[in-house]
Amino acid sequence: MRKILFLAACLAAGCGTEPALPAAPDVPTAAVPPSIAEPSFLADYAETYRFRLGRPSQIRVTPEGDAVLFLRSGPRSFVQDLWAFDPATGEERVLLTAEKILAGGEEKLTAEEKARRERMRMAARGIAGYSLSPDGRQILVPLSGRLFVVDRASGKVSELPGDGGFPVDPRFSPDGTHVVAVREGDVYVIDVAARKQKRLTTRPGEHVENGLAEFVAQEEMERMEGSWFSPDGKLLAYQQTDTSEVETNFIADPMNPQAPAQPWPYPRPGKKNADVKLGVVPVAGGKTTWVSWDREKYPYLATVKWAKGAPLTIVVQNRTQTEEAVLAIDPATGASRVLLVERDDAWINLDQDMPRWLDDGSGFLWSTERDGAWVVELRDREGKRVRAITEPSLGYQGLVHVGGDHVILAASSDPVERQLWRVPLAGGKAERVGTEERAVVDAIYAAKGGLSVRTVARPTGETTWEVAKADGTRAGALQSKAEKLPFQPNLELVRLGGEHDFAAVVQRPRNFDPKLRYPVVVYVYGGPHFQTVTAAGDRFLLQQWIADHGFVVVSVDGRGTPSRGRAWARTIKGNLIDVPLADQVAGLKALGAKFRELDLDRVGIFGWSFGGYFSAMAVMREPDVFKVGVAGAPVADWLDYDTHYTERYLGLPEANAGGYAKSSVLTWAKDLRRPLLIVHGTADDNVYFSHGLKMSDALLRAGRPHDFLPLAGATHMVNEPLVTDRLYTRIVDYLAAALGRPTAR
Repeated sequence: MRKILFLAACLAAGCGTEPALPAAPDVPTAAVPPSIAEPSFLADYAETYRFRLGRPSQIRVTPEGDAVLFLRSGPRSFVQDLWAFDPATGEERVLLTAEKILAGGEEKLTAEEKARRERMRMAARGIAGYSLSPDGRQILVPLSGRLFVVDRASGKVSELPGDGGFPVDPRFSPDGTHVVAVREGDVYVIDVAARKQKRLTTRPGEHVENGLAEFVAQEEMERMEGSWFSPDGKLLAYQQTDTSEVETNFIADPMNPQAPAQPWPYPRPGKKNADVKLGVVPVAGGKTTWVSWDREKYPYLATVKWAKGAPLTIVVQNRTQTEEAVLAIDPATGASRVLLVERDDAWINLDQDMPRWLDDGSGFLWSTERDGAWVVELRDREGKRVRAITEPSLGYQGLVHVGGDHVILAASSDPVERQLWRVPLAGGKAERVGTEERAVVDAIYAAKGGLSVRTVARPTGETTWEVAKADGTRAGALQSKAEKLPFQPNLELVRLGGEHDFAAVVQRPRNFDPKLRYPVVVYVYGGPHFQTVTAAGDRFLLQQWIADHGFVVVSVDGRGTPSRGRAWARTIKGNLIDVPLADQVAGLKALGAKFRELDLDRVGIFGWSFGGYFSAMAVMREPDVFKVGVAGAPVADWLDYDTHYTERYLGLPEANAGGYAKSSVLTWAKDLRRPLLIVHGTADDNVYFSHGLKMSDALLRAGRPHDFLPLAGATHMVNEPLVTDRLYTRIVDYLAAALGRPTAR
């Protein structure tokens, strides 16, 4: 369940079948302002993909800092083109279009590539991705099952050999002379200059794949790669995955029952995981040397790094993720040695930015929550701790860039923000980089540390992409072709004080009348690795549209969410719902005490994914607080979700049967007495459609009326504009039917 969750079209309605709630008190019509929700908003929101189509994406700065490359579509098109920005002139130009390459042909994708894009939450078409060679001279573009190399200097486009099947995860070697790709489960390398392809592996059976990350690595570890070149480009490390003992789930298309179901290996808690190995093979071809580590103790291959001047380095985890080891590998023998071991009684969070070896190979950076909050430390070549280079109070969130004597980090002591900080490797005071305004900031730097592109998302909903020189002066900006936001979200970011001082956001209608009391809608996620309260205002457009119908929409980040320290996040260990639900209730009551316009007798709740699960639990377990719920793509029973996510928080089922039962919606289905709408995509391969069916079945058997809407053909990420439009129109109707209109105080 990825931390970055989309507010895509994910909820829908019909009328609740429970007896109607008491009607809102009658008030003079003039006392209640009419809805100012713009009728055209949903259509525009859907057709523009949340007003994000046309924004620059997949931004990369060339190593020398002489250009910025990025993808961009039109404001109502998913078809992206490849663009270049010249920092010397401030001008942009199109480098490549899919239409030009394919001569007007239509792009085709395999089921595997569609699934990979789903893991990456990618809806784009046209040039959906590209790679830049390490020297910045060539661009690799996969398109419709073919591979094209673009020479930046001349603009010449050449196609690489394509025998062997659809290429997955293609990438340049460090010297740019070769490209690796996986075709039908085997690893191939292509000599770019000679246009010759060599097959490096041969699958021993249909259940074995080479060169690809397994499902839980892609979905839960944020590791998409399955192969890694040595720094000199002569060797290739690759993952081999055997799923022969993993349970198989099948996704069928109920709208087309004549079509065969798609099989997908899916490991459930307590069941068999994929068997993952790591091998090293010469790029010229030859025998694979298998890497040796205690795979029984550490079955998860979490991270692989192979940097210049450093050994092949891997991070491996035990099944319950309470221990991980950083290992240095000898590629000639496959032998491993331990550099570092981390332990945590609850679980260890992965940071895919780490380990980060220094350019001279003298040591590496490492991040840890060992002492209660994220800290970045420097370790020597043997893994011994040299010093911490950040304080816990900085609020480390991610590594951005490593310069000669400093690092650029993303961090903030305020959990709703993300700022850039320059930190000396030798230790010392951290200095803030760039903007001083409240915002969510990220950056991409040239390999040699000169040019950078800073993305700044503000509470107003505005986002900019500023290009800065090494001295911090402005070189220009990447232009967005996205349509102008139809309104500014009416946000109030607050801290609620008290024992836990929850971060919260309040969204009032844009025609808010302080003399009225408003029904409340809680937008919730409530689970680990994702925050609903943020200074990035563009995340709140849909909630604002809902508020403009006559609601106050609120969100609270309780315990279990990130950016508030180790203990805060780990309160959910062994039970995913009790503490988070109690915190939502406490936060809601604190908001009601602070803002008298909130009518806490009329509260609804909705969310998607973990938020859908949370919404169902809320109306079942706290019916006196939550009077209506909408559960989008909810997990019904954690025994049916994947191993790496679920066991991290709940442990193995045989060791925590009680925690699994308490955390299961099926346990509480008998208690439902409020309107509940369940919405689920029939093709969801993250939270399978069976979750929605099991929840509905449990409610039916318990005699509890409810509403259930299947989304035909939809995955976990619903993108179809028409469906988006129709769904959100109906969700507002569903909430309004249960909660009523604003009333006089």
